[in-house]
Amino acid sequence: MKKIKHVGSYGLIVKDNKILLISKKGGPYDGKLDLPGGTIEYGETPKVALARELEEEVGIIPMDYELFDGNSVNVCWTHHDELEEITHIGFFYLIRSFEGDIKDSNIIDSVNDDSMGAKFYDINSLTSDMLSSIANLEISKIKNSVDI
Repeated sequence: MKKIKHVGSYGLIVKDNKILLISKKGGPYDGKLDLPGGTIEYGETPKVALARELEEEVGIIPMDYELFDGNSVNVCWTHHDELEEITHIGFFYLIRSFEGDIKDSNIIDSVNDDSMGAKFYDINSLTSDMLSSIANLEISKIKNSVDI
């Protein structure tokens, strides 16, 4: 089994008991709802990666935001007929305001490689089978947070 480490930055945008999620295409979370964000590229800080990923996937630029959590999950999936175990590490930012319009549909290309679009979902209607592992973890924490 191949072992991989993935590190990313993700946005938590909660409004009126709804959370902004993207529909995933490809990868270990294919067909699931996930937090907007993604890989921290070489030389980027988590905040720079967050801004770049949110603009690429969702069409927005975070303005007022703060670190909410850092955590990880392990995910197993088959990639090119080989079983992979991924340790998915994330920096999660609570975004209080942003500029731009949320893209509810996206074209998959070399810049946006896995987001089909974003929309708000009722946080209490989401079930674990609808969500990526990492989104599941953070949404549970948001539900229990007194700050949100």
